[in-house]
Amino acid sequence: RSAEVTVNAVDADPKVAGVVSTDPGFIMNEGLKADYVAKVALTGRVPTMVIGPVKKGDMLVVAGLGRARAEANPKIGSVIGKALEDFAGDEGVIEVVVGRV
Repeated sequence: RSAEVTVNAVDADPKVAGVVSTDPGFIMNEGLKADYVAKVALTGRVPTMVIGPVKKGDMLVVAGLGRARAEANPKIGSVIGKALEDFAGDEGVIEVVVGRV
C-alpha cells in the first residue's frame, strides 16, 4: 500500500490506526494537499459503520470494507474502539469511542 490511508479489507487487522471521520472537531495537517484527503479520528467519539449485532461496551475491530464488528476476545492491537450504543441490525452507524479504551 503506497497511500497513507486506505480502506481495510482484512478482518481484525492490527495495522488499523483509526476511523475516518465525517465531522472532526479538530483537524491536524489541515493544509494538506493531495488528490484524496481523509480525516482520520485517532481518538474521540466518532460515528462508525458497523455490522451487527453490537452491544454498548463491546470492543470493536475492523470487519473489512470500512466497517467494524464486535469482538469478545480481540487480539492486542486490533481494537479500534468501544461501542457507545447497541445495534441490532445487519449494517448501520453507531457512536464509537476511538483510541485508548
